[in-house]
Amino acid sequence: CLVQKLGTPPAQPLFIVLVFPHQCCTSQAIVYTTFLCCFPHHFCSAMAIARGFRAAVIVVCFSAVTTVASTFPLKVPVTSTHRAATQHFLEMQSLSTMWGSSSRVGNSAHTSGSQAVVLKNNLNVGYYGSIEVGTPPQTLQVIFDTGSSNLWVPTRQSSDSKAAAYDPKNSSTYSVAQTTSTLSITYGSGEVQGIFCRDEVHIGKLSLPDYLFAEVRNTSELSDWGKMPFGGVLGLAWPALCDGPGPTILQALNQSGELDEPVFGFYLADDAAGQLVFGGVDPVHIASPFTWVDVSEKLWWTVTLDQVEFDGQTLTGSKTAIVDSGTSLLAGPKEDIHAILEIIGAKNMSGLYVANCQNISSIDFTIGGSTFSLEPEDLVLQQQGDECLLGIEEIYIPNNPLWILGDVFMRKFYVQFDFGNARMGFALARKPSDNWV
Repeated sequence: CLVQKLGTPPAQPLFIVLVFPHQCCTSQAIVYTTFLCCFPHHFCSAMAIARGFRAAVIVVCFSAVTTVASTFPLKVPVTSTHRAATQHFLEMQSLSTMWGSSSRVGNSAHTSGSQAVVLKNNLNVGYYGSIEVGTPPQTLQVIFDTGSSNLWVPTRQSSDSKAAAYDPKNSSTYSVAQTTSTLSITYGSGEVQGIFCRDEVHIGKLSLPDYLFAEVRNTSELSDWGKMPFGGVLGLAWPALCDGPGPTILQALNQSGELDEPVFGFYLADDAAGQLVFGGVDPVHIASPFTWVDVSEKLWWTVTLDQVEFDGQTLTGSKTAIVDSGTSLLAGPKEDIHAILEIIGAKNMSGLYVANCQNISSIDFTIGGSTFSLEPEDLVLQQQGDECLLGIEEIYIPNNPLWILGDVFMRKFYVQFDFGNARMGFALARKPSDNWV
C-alpha cells in the first residue's frame, strides 16, 4: 500500500481520505494537508455558485463492486469507486462548478418494464453510471442529475477528458440534428457548448432510437473536468429546464412505452454502490412506506417546506426546497445555516464547517405535513476525535432563498420521483449493511 504525503501539515488537523484496496485495510495512516474543493448544487437558471472548502482525509477501504442485473424492473446501479485523495478532491471541485444550474443561451427493444442502473459512488461526493450511445454501442459514464434536463456527452475532440468519450464517426446511426439550436450552458467554473445530434441511446435494456442530445466538443473550460471519471450529464428534471427542442430523456422513455410506470427511484448508498431504477423502485433498498409530496413547481424537483427546525429553533430563511442528486451536501439559506453554526459553535475553516460532535443536533424538514429528520450522524461527513466535519453549507440566491436537499438528504431517504403524477415519495433507505444476510 502506498501512502502519499500530499502537503505540509496545516496548523490544525483536517480530515484526509486515504484510499486503499481492501487487502491493505490493516494499514492505518493519517496524512495532513489542505485542498481547495467545491461541491455542486442547482439553483436559478441564470446563476452558478462554486463552493470550496479545505478538507482532510480518512482511511477508506474498498472491494470490488458487483453490478446486479435485473430485467424487471430495469435497475441502474450507481457504482462506488474510491479514488486517490488528490483525484477525489479535484473531482469535487469540478462537480461543484458543473452542478450550478445552467443559464440558457441559445439494440433490440425492451418490453414494458423497468431498468436499474448501478451508480458509482465517488467517495460520497458524486454518483454516476453507464449508458450506451451509437451503433455499435459506446459505453459512457454520466452523472444522473435531477437538477438539469439535458443529455450531453463529450466527443473525441475533447482530448482533455479522462473519461471515455463519444465518437460519432464510429456510429452508423449518428446524424446531425436538423435544428438551428445549440447547447450553451454556463457553470461556476466555465462553459460548455455543443451541437445537437441524433443517435441510439441505451440505458440498460431501455432503447431510444434516433434520440436528440448534445455532443460537446470541448470541456476544457470546465475546471478540472478532464480529471473526472465521468464525461457527460443525463438530466432528469422537468422539460421547462431543458435547453434546445427536446424531448428530455424522461419524456422519451415515457413515450416509448418501455416503462411500467412513469417513475424513477434513487438509492444513494453511504460509501457503497447506489442504484437508479427507471420505471419502478427496488424494495431491497427501501426500509419504510413512502410518504408522498406534490411537486410545487415543474422546473427542478421542487417542494414547499412547512417548517425547518434545528435543535428546537425554527428556521425561517425559505419555504422552498429542491431535491437534487447532483448536489453533494445539504445547502440552505445563509441566515439559516449561520443560525445552525452559531447554535453548535461550528468553526469555519476556509468554507469547511467543523464542530464538536457532542454539540450537533438533528435538523427536521416538515414537508406536506410529514417530518423528515436528519440526525447528527446523517449530517457528519467524517469524524476525528471530538471534531466532526459537517455536510452542510450556505447558498445565497438573491430574492430566491431555498434549501437544496442533496446527497446528504438522499442517503437517508430513498426518493421515488413520479413524473406522471408530479410528486415525490420519500422512504427510509435501507443501509448497505442491512442488505446482507
